[in-house]
Amino acid sequence: MKKYLIIIFASSVSFIVKAQDNISPAKPYTGITIIKNATVHTGTGSVLNNTSIQINNGKIEKIGTDIFTVNADAKIIDATGMQVYPGFIMSNTTIGLREIANQVKGSNDFAELGELNPNVRSIVAYNTDSKITNTLRSNGILFASVAPGGSLIAGTSSVVQFDAWNWEDAVYNKDNAIHFYMPSLMVRPNRFGDMPVGDPLKISRDKIEMVKQFFRQAKAYNAAVQTGATNLKLAAVKGLFTRQQKLFIHCDIVKEMLTAIDFVKEFGFDVTLVGASESWQIAPLLKQNNIAVILGQNHTLPTTTDDDIDQPFKTPAALQKAGVLFAITDEDETTTGRNLMFNAGSAAAYGLTKEEALQTITLNAAKILGIADKSGSIEAGKDANIIISTGDALDMRTNNIVHAFIQGRAINLDDKHKQLYKKYMDKYGVK
Repeated sequence: MKKYLIIIFASSVSFIVKAQDNISPAKPYTGITIIKNATVHTGTGSVLNNTSIQINNGKIEKIGTDIFTVNADAKIIDATGMQVYPGFIMSNTTIGLREIANQVKGSNDFAELGELNPNVRSIVAYNTDSKITNTLRSNGILFASVAPGGSLIAGTSSVVQFDAWNWEDAVYNKDNAIHFYMPSLMVRPNRFGDMPVGDPLKISRDKIEMVKQFFRQAKAYNAAVQTGATNLKLAAVKGLFTRQQKLFIHCDIVKEMLTAIDFVKEFGFDVTLVGASESWQIAPLLKQNNIAVILGQNHTLPTTTDDDIDQPFKTPAALQKAGVLFAITDEDETTTGRNLMFNAGSAAAYGLTKEEALQTITLNAAKILGIADKSGSIEAGKDANIIISTGDALDMRTNNIVHAFIQGRAINLDDKHKQLYKKYMDKYGVK
């Protein structure tokens, strides 16, 4: 019996080993790389035709039409007829914390018990071996703000780059925002059509007041000289009062967003709204209060039955017209973020220009996440976070990423999907 168990175990180990991805992070490249003769979408709103980019030690050194090879060891990429973009940025996601949605609990580590957890740090749970990450890179998504979920104050998010051995390598902007999931101020029936028992609005208002009381205590605590044991929860939000951190408030309807504005007025926080599906209704007010927006996605139905059926597609243009700083993300669990650039592309069909749509997943996102000084656009002095596509990267018909660089490293664009595609092409002899 033991003999057979050993054989079975050995076979299982062999299967597991063969089933693993063979994709490793790229090694640092300290030489010169030149991308020549490309159409360069800088992410700042401009498009440069027949332009070359010189990368030196991971940084963008030169951009122009007069770049010539002066180093015999330089790597040359001929991008004639191709489109070059800044690497796309996912502004809010649970990638690396949630692998198989809610079906396999052991693969999920995105939420903690309790309602007030500002000291929880999502970055220490980030899994660089996620099978999803490589599929995102294949679509040009190179960065993401990885956020915790849960109830009320969920903890801090961090920006990561998608080519790393561990979370310490991946982190690009650590603990940049604290996330507050505002209780709903809209009464909805449950999935069975039953209305909630009691007064759900009062419960929600009481929870919001509890959060305000927490911040009032935190303000007093962090202003005082501490001599005793550290209160981890109160100390964790000190960056909000110094504006070194942002408060990301997850909410959708107007009443909730007006409540978010109260946090700005009372505490002076740097607030960004996440979701904000009805933000188009109060866009001038958001601009007036300097509140940024991360739209959950526009491939969805409107929030209420009174809205136009295509309102989610039109919302980006309304925010752009009002001068609101906003980004687009993709929170659809079924696609796990892979439609990010197509959400932006759809916005270009409903009022944004193509370059404005591109900014919602590049420079705008970088500004909101606090990384615009080193990423989000193709400009001299910034990290070489660049993708090259044979077609329009915002168009699902022509998006075809053939090269990608993170901090100047040429990364492997293989992924589990491509491996399975090749496997079954080989099985059936399809070429």
